[in-house]
Amino acid sequence: MRCDLHVHSIASGMCNTPILSRICRESYNQPAEVYTRLKLLGMAIVTLTDHDSIDGGEALRKYSDFFLSEEVTVEMPGETEMHLGVYGINERDHVEIQRRRKDFISLMMYLTERKLFFSVNHVFSGLTGRRSEEDFCWFASYVPAFETRNGQMWPSANESAARWAGRLGKIAVGGSDSHTIAGVGRTYTEVPGARTADEFFSGLRAGQGQVHGVHGSYTKLTADVFRIVWSMWKEKPWTLELMPLAPLVPVFTAGHWLNEIRFCQKWAAALESGEKRERMFWDRDSSFEANWG
Repeated sequence: MRCDLHVHSIASGMCNTPILSRICRESYNQPAEVYTRLKLLGMAIVTLTDHDSIDGGEALRKYSDFFLSEEVTVEMPGETEMHLGVYGINERDHVEIQRRRKDFISLMMYLTERKLFFSVNHVFSGLTGRRSEEDFCWFASYVPAFETRNGQMWPSANESAARWAGRLGKIAVGGSDSHTIAGVGRTYTEVPGARTADEFFSGLRAGQGQVHGVHGSYTKLTADVFRIVWSMWKEKPWTLELMPLAPLVPVFTAGHWLNEIRFCQKWAAALESGEKRERMFWDRDSSFEANWG
């Protein structure tokens, strides 16, 4: 059984880039189009992981092989942010998750009590801004699964995530993280022998999951940004006035890509230079520095 565990639709809202946040969406994927594409590519079960929203799932509830999920923007204790994929939720869970997402510990307690499956998304990406050393200790201590293959991340970032997950004994998951229909279903998680969503997540918890599919690249990222811009033009024809800026897209994506490489190299090196067993937050007898190099 296959499932793309990281997919976006129009319900992900507006992009967070300055200026563009007023006119351009994170994704223009229609939920029904996403569902059709995923089924065509062999996904046995389907979900959407929109940013802090479950609105896109409304159109897909009629399908028995659809389950509700979201990508939660979580504020860490050190006031940084991260993205957490939370799966198999209901409307009440969504309300509680959004109420607690600025309190990492409270959110972890709720997800654990509810026995919900959740993962740190794009571990070695700077998409959510700065990261602190303490953040990685929180991940190691409290989050059961890491996204070890993200279809938008460069291969080394995914490989670093996979190595770190392996060292910690974390569950590995994968998803396309696609904001355009072209990439949907190209990266996914598989649990052999599973027949239902419940069996799929039981298999993941039992260590039977496998990640498959493509990694990201600069070329792929640039093409996706052009697709999003094209969709913006179609939705808001007046933005065609910005067309002279289109040649700057490859420059913008190059800067982003180089920043992602630097971010990954910095934190992957910091983690891999530490001891084999990273400090957990219940290890109060040892200092952070002693365990992290």
